[in-house]
Amino acid sequence: MQITGYELFEIPPRWVFLKLETNTGVLGWGEPVIEGRAKTVRAAVEEMLDQYLIGKDPFRIEDHWQALYRGGFYRGGPILMSAIAGINQALWDIKGKHFGAPVYELLGGKSRDKVRVYKWIGGDRPEDVAAEATRLAEAGYTALKMDATNQTRFIETKASLDEITERIQHVRTAVDDRVDIGIDFRGRVSKSMAKTLTNRLESVEPMFIEEPVLPENIEHLPNIAAQTRAPIAAGERLYSRWDYKDLLKTGAIDVIQPDVSHAGGISEMVKLANMAESHDVAIAPNCPLGPIALAASIQVDTVVPNLLVQDQGFDVHSETTSPAHDLLNSNPFAFDDGYLKTLDGPGLGIDVALDVVREKAEADLDWHNPIWRHEDGSVADW
Repeated sequence: MQITGYELFEIPPRWVFLKLETNTGVLGWGEPVIEGRAKTVRAAVEEMLDQYLIGKDPFRIEDHWQALYRGGFYRGGPILMSAIAGINQALWDIKGKHFGAPVYELLGGKSRDKVRVYKWIGGDRPEDVAAEATRLAEAGYTALKMDATNQTRFIETKASLDEITERIQHVRTAVDDRVDIGIDFRGRVSKSMAKTLTNRLESVEPMFIEEPVLPENIEHLPNIAAQTRAPIAAGERLYSRWDYKDLLKTGAIDVIQPDVSHAGGISEMVKLANMAESHDVAIAPNCPLGPIALAASIQVDTVVPNLLVQDQGFDVHSETTSPAHDLLNSNPFAFDDGYLKTLDGPGLGIDVALDVVREKAEADLDWHNPIWRHEDGSVADW
């Protein structure tokens, strides 16, 4: 079997789909994208495929990963690793389809029968966020995640800190104690405010506190972790084993959050989960993306033993708003009481609706995150 061609599709709201073609007619799908940098990642995918992968045997997945990563003098980072990630997903999809087996079987088989998922709660006002949390809990979710703050200054006022605390406590009291709540700082706060807020929020007993500081500042995590009982999660903006090595060495982390479309794909996700397991750390993969990325994540989740919970960006409990509503020919994401069933079809376990994807790709895709500014006009972290 040989890889003979490919197509790339930019799909609203902010996704890129890759279709790998083979001389036997087997197709593989992947989702290589960085949110807000779709065209940049697309260019990297085209370079990798045109310069290296076309004409190669798709079954040599590990060899291709090594060649794409180590074959370039400049390595790593969000763009290159996201390009490799989407290609890697598509190669696993091809291999699974060829052998008539889900990817998880090729990775070693099931370690669980269903995958716990969480949903992000949007909204700024306490009552709005609490209402959304209640809606999702009633729909069956047993885990939710919310943003801790909007933009913050290096040292915030007591009034601002009180407002943040009230908003989170409002959500905690709105849902049953059996519903876990993750609190995402998004690296928006300084190390000083991270210490203050983690102390204030300890009474909420969060499932985890995510990115209390920026990934550039992980040296401060041990001090933050030492003064709170809340589990600390991080890693959404790390892209390989080598990035995670220093994070795990701190001993301050309880949950890693790699993204299957950013951190080198399925192959690297399994290795990251294994690394985390050896440090007594759980994995809660990030995935605010499309259905291909979610399917690839679930294939990894089904195998690795240290899964905590899986992020996903859809109302998978709803037939009308699920990711399979029109981009897939049938909906494989079966939600029940906070869990998704494993995807047991061949490859990634999904059937992409190519005609619909082509039609959607005709729309102009130009999603970028906003640039936030403080009251004095200086740039704030988004």
